[in-house]
Amino acid sequence: MKAIGQSKFVKGLQQAWHKEQLSERIYRALAQCEANEVRRNVLLNLAETEHRHGERWAARLRELGAELPAYRESLRDQVWRWALVQSGTDNALKRIESSENDDTEMYESLTQLAPSDTDRTAIQAVLHDEQVHGGAMQRISAPASTGPQAMLDTILHRESWHRRGGGWIGQAIYGANDGLGSVFGIVSGVAGATAGGPAVLIAGLAGMLASALSMGSGAYLATKADREVQEAEIRRERQEVQQNPEEEQEELALFYQLKGVPEDEAKTLAARLMAQPESALKTLASEELGLSEQSYSNPWTAALSASLSTAAGAFIPIVPFFFTSGYPAIIFSFVISTVAHFLIGAAKTVVTGLSPWRSGAEMTIVGLGEALITYALGLLFGPIVG
Repeated sequence: MKAIGQSKFVKGLQQAWHKEQLSERIYRALAQCEANEVRRNVLLNLAETEHRHGERWAARLRELGAELPAYRESLRDQVWRWALVQSGTDNALKRIESSENDDTEMYESLTQLAPSDTDRTAIQAVLHDEQVHGGAMQRISAPASTGPQAMLDTILHRESWHRRGGGWIGQAIYGANDGLGSVFGIVSGVAGATAGGPAVLIAGLAGMLASALSMGSGAYLATKADREVQEAEIRRERQEVQQNPEEEQEELALFYQLKGVPEDEAKTLAARLMAQPESALKTLASEELGLSEQSYSNPWTAALSASLSTAAGAFIPIVPFFFTSGYPAIIFSFVISTVAHFLIGAAKTVVTGLSPWRSGAEMTIVGLGEALITYALGLLFGPIVG
């Protein structure tokens, strides 16, 4: 059994070695075509990191008495590298970032197969580098600032307004959309079955309550889980700062270089920031993980905004049935729900940035289609139920 486990570990190391060789060659190919000296140096640094990873796995394979396979590129690998280089550095790095996620999964699986704590520590160190690469590739195309101090301010405070407002606003818009769509469908179906009788109001109120509670509880649990994951990432990053300050300082310097700061100034900034561990932690968490304490969403705020907005959207189709019934109520409900669909669709552009007319029209078409289908089903099954 132990031999089988070691055999799987060896195969995993050989696969990791091959991937590091491939990644190194891609970075070097990109560096050769990169005109910007700073970006070229960063790409070469990334290539050197992949080279060290490959050397580490090669040495471990020799220690285990395993064969180090000859590096052979498949036609697919060659075409992939050529396409990446031709597409330009920025696009290439976005594509590589996606494949880095696969590498992360590979190293996590390899950790499970590791026969010793030393191997697990080595794999975790490389996995950490891969995660750093993911953050670096997201930022290598960012424009340089006008100076080191301005760059530092940008890194520490960049676009905080997105984090403070976008979350609950998006929840509210999509909650209203969900409530309006679901209850409009219920009202249309029951109206078709009962010709707009009293059952429409009861069904609509029940649907409104169910939708609001469902959206609220879902928003609370999802936001709470997301916050817990973010806090765990921050704790791990704090541990890295405490245990490996030299490595974290190098990462900070790399991030600054990716922003366009000259290498000497980047190293000076990183050294000064590491003298203040909490400031260094905030910067690393922001640049490496895309997290900050300001980005934490409040689960109760998310739940409340989702519940109230869903209830508000769901209440619109049933308003006419408080005052009248029959076909007048059905027609009035159809009209105000159609207008509401357009307005909520247009409001989505606050989050999506798309054309309000196009977004509103799409929402209206979807809402009308849903209403017609459910109304037809109500007409079809109304006599059977009745």
